[in-house]
Amino acid sequence: MRYCTRLLSVLLLCLSAGMALADGIQVDKVQVRQSEDGFQLAVEYGVTLNFALQQALSRGIPLYFVSEFSLTRSRWYWLDEDVYQSEQSTKFSYNVLTRQYRISRGALYQNFTSLDEALNTLSRQSSGVIPVSLMDRSSSYVAEVRLRLDTTQLPKLLQVNALTGRDWNLDSDTYRWAVRFNGEGQPE
Repeated sequence: MRYCTRLLSVLLLCLSAGMALADGIQVDKVQVRQSEDGFQLAVEYGVTLNFALQQALSRGIPLYFVSEFSLTRSRWYWLDEDVYQSEQSTKFSYNVLTRQYRISRGALYQNFTSLDEALNTLSRQSSGVIPVSLMDRSSSYVAEVRLRLDTTQLPKLLQVNALTGRDWNLDSDTYRWAVRFNGEGQPE
């Protein structure tokens, strides 16, 4: 009986630790897309909001997420060359009256009836178009992406909580991968 109680408590502890680690942002898929205008860095994140962020959102406090993209070319004779850098801001909000979530990027916005639908759209980010003229297909590149909650755009009282609390630290960390081109000039 005592053994079963200990085993049950260890299992519950492991389950609660796993649930705590589930909140946050992780990179699920990265790719380089080619179009006739150039290239785009595309990322799919796994975004999970913790209880504190869900509560803030449900009370009408907008959350701002910043996606960062960069592309560098390694050079043996000098410092790495920065080929492309961009940063995009996405506003994630909830309207209490209409009971709809909204994702806004610049002047474009989209409404959603469920949190899961909105998070699914938020999780798909892509850079602006990188002109073909900036890319040398005989070189290899290092692409970097990152998605983070911008706590500087929270209301001032919540910024203090964000500085001291782990609940407001939502960041994917920088994810790097090598970009090379195959013999046909397509990104691998």
